[in-house]
Amino acid sequence: MQDQPRKSIRKILFHTRFREHAFQALESLLELRKVGLSEVVLTHIVPTEEVSFVPYGGYLKEQADRFVEEARLRFEDWSHQLSDRGIRFRYRIDIGQPNAKILAIAEEEQVDWIVTGRKKRTLLEMVYVGSHLLDILRRSDRPVLMHKYIVECKEGCEAKIRVNERIFARPLITTDWSDPCLHARDELPRFGGLIEKVHIVHVMDEKSTNGRNREMLLQMEAENRGKLETWRKWFAEQGIKSETHLSAGKATSEILRMAHDYDATLIVMGRTGKDWLDEYWLGGVSHRVAEKAELPVLIVP
Repeated sequence: MQDQPRKSIRKILFHTRFREHAFQALESLLELRKVGLSEVVLTHIVPTEEVSFVPYGGYLKEQADRFVEEARLRFEDWSHQLSDRGIRFRYRIDIGQPNAKILAIAEEEQVDWIVTGRKKRTLLEMVYVGSHLLDILRRSDRPVLMHKYIVECKEGCEAKIRVNERIFARPLITTDWSDPCLHARDELPRFGGLIEKVHIVHVMDEKSTNGRNREMLLQMEAENRGKLETWRKWFAEQGIKSETHLSAGKATSEILRMAHDYDATLIVMGRTGKDWLDEYWLGGVSHRVAEKAELPVLIVP
C-alpha cells in the first residue's frame, strides 16, 4: 500500500560550518514558515581533530571553548537578525565526529529534515568530494536537503555566486517508478503551498533501451508516458500543478540538462539505502546528480 502524503514540515536541523553564504541559505529556507515551519535547530559541530592532539590523544580545552563561544555568538546574531520571521531558533553546539553528532541531534530533536550545505568544488574535490555528505545521506532515516549555490558566469567574467531565494518554487523530481521514488513524490505535498510547478522526469537510459528495435522502443515510450500521466494526475489531486518530461540517453546528463532547461529550483530524488554506498563507488545516477548539480538536492529515504 502506498504511503499517504506526510504532515507539514515543522522542524528542521540546519547544520553549518559558517562558510560563505550560509546565512543566506538559512534565510532561503524560512519561506517554509508558510507551510508550517515553526522551529529551526541551528547546529554546529567542532570536529574532534581540530581540538585534540592526534599523537597523544590530548584535548585542547581552551581552544575548544573558543570555537564553541565563536559559534554561539554567530548563532545568537543570526537569531537576532531573523527574530521577526515568526520562527523559533535554538542552537546546538557540540564537539565530536560531525556526521554522528548531526544524526544523533536529528533523532533527539525529532526534526523533519536535515539541511546541510557544501562548499564550492575544487579540482581535487571533483574526484573525492562528497564523503561527508554521502555518509549523512546513506545513514539518515529522514530527508536530507543538500543546500547548494547557483553559479552565474558569462563568458569572460568571474563567476558570481548567489543563493536561490525560492528553492521550492519549481522542483524537478526524477523517477524510475520504484518505491523510493514514490516516497520522494510523497514528500512534495509537505511544501506544496510553495510550489508553482513540479517537473516530473523519467529518462529511458541506455541500459533499458539497449538492443530494442523501433517497435519495442515506441511501446516503451507509450508505457512511460502513461506512467508519467498517472503521476501528473496524482499531483493534481494534491492541488499541485505539474508537467511531465520523457527523455532518453544518459540519465545523469539528461536530468541535469532538463533541470537547467526548465529553470528548476530544486532536484528531488529517492534512495533505497541498501545500495547507496554501492552507487557512490560505482558512480550511480543518484550520486552523480547529487554531486554535479549546482541546484539544491533533496534526498528522501
